Amino acid sequence: MSKRLVILGSGESGTGAAILGMKEGWDVFVSDLATIKPVYLQELEHHHVPYEMGQHTEDRILNADLVIKSPGIPDKAPLIKAIHQKGIPVISEIEFGWRYCKGKVIAITGSNGKSTTTTLTYHILQKAGWDVELGGNIGKSFARLVAETPAEWYVLEISSFQLDGCVTFKPYVSILTNITEDHLDRYDYKFENYINSKLSIAKNQEASDYFIYSPDDPVTEQYINKVSSQAIKVPVVMGKPIESGGYILEGQFIIPSKKDPFTMYTQEFSLQGMHNYYNSMAAGVAAKIIGIRNESIRESLQDFKGLDHRLESVATIRGVEFINDSKATNVNSVWFALESQNRQVVWIAGGVDKGNDYSVLKKLVKEKVKAIICLGVDNDKLHESFSEDVGYIVDASSMQEAVQLAYNISEKGDVVLLAPACASFDRFQNYEDRGNQFKRYVRTL
Repeated sequence: MSKRLVILGSGESGTGAAILGMKEGWDVFVSDLATIKPVYLQELEHHHVPYEMGQHTEDRILNADLVIKSPGIPDKAPLIKAIHQKGIPVISEIEFGWRYCKGKVIAITGSNGKSTTTTLTYHILQKAGWDVELGGNIGKSFARLVAETPAEWYVLEISSFQLDGCVTFKPYVSILTNITEDHLDRYDYKFENYINSKLSIAKNQEASDYFIYSPDDPVTEQYINKVSSQAIKVPVVMGKPIESGGYILEGQFIIPSKKDPFTMYTQEFSLQGMHNYYNSMAAGVAAKIIGIRNESIRESLQDFKGLDHRLESVATIRGVEFINDSKATNVNSVWFALESQNRQVVWIAGGVDKGNDYSVLKKLVKEKVKAIICLGVDNDKLHESFSEDVGYIVDASSMQEAVQLAYNISEKGDVVLLAPACASFDRFQNYEDRGNQFKRYVRTL
């Protein structure tokens, strides 16, 4: 008799897990409290997966041998507690995919830069002609890739929520970009809980595996010795030479090696800005570790196109540049976005606050921001944090109004920057929807 696999949530991760579960002979059942999107409903029916939507029927869930839950469902949810009380193991779709994966994994996590580093690493492998797939928290789910397009290599973006449900997941190369306060609402508002979640990417790695990190990131540096991992630690740093890993010194990116060192001027990078230098170093070092040729790494770092919604220049109108950084969903991302501007900024911010501490932005806001347009449902915290530093703070009830206000306020030579510092779910489907609306209304000015 087949073992019973219950999947909570029918999004990309849930549907991918269902497809893999059916392929591997599980008795699969998908349960979603919301309405299942048509694209996933069609797939579930195509693969003959039993499902329910609009409810969780406990009798059909608590008889599971294994439960996979959507990353969006918190552990505190009553249903998850009931599952744990029954002694049923609960894992993430990443863990489930890993159990059937025959290839090697490069896994990237971090508070900021993980999407850019993931797609850049994938670009390097793909351009070098390697058999590689991209997925995880970006694009297709890992389980779907394992089921439908098995490959020799997988480059995966992994969120902290996905890591929380991993038991045996073991990347060959893991990358931790940085750790800043984020998602504290899911971690009992204890920063250390979130830190431990991020560091767990390396917990199962062995002495033949690699863990790339930056000691320049103060939180990573403080906690790096608490990582219980056998992996070879590989640092990337700025401003000083190191014997192994990667570093940038006097405008040159260097990966030291007795046989075949890699060198490249940072001005050749397609991605500019301090934060992108770290992303490029991490991707370059990962590629070097697995044996990609220097010339191929160099070409990929030169021709990589950046991500949508990440410091994306939309248009310049009447001498004002409009920049879409909708993916800046936490304070640290906004710090990088503001730090990279050398013009006066009209800043569009706000959304669902995740326990943000805006004090780290005060100095930059004083220097660079002439006006703030608040786009959240509740903007009190933004007003309280910056009313003394900025002469003009106003609320907008829609993206269209925010863009129009920004256009009215700005002057030739200014930048209008959408960098919310918050989640998007109060007014938008997700950060892509928020960024796309911004772009649409900018283009109608």
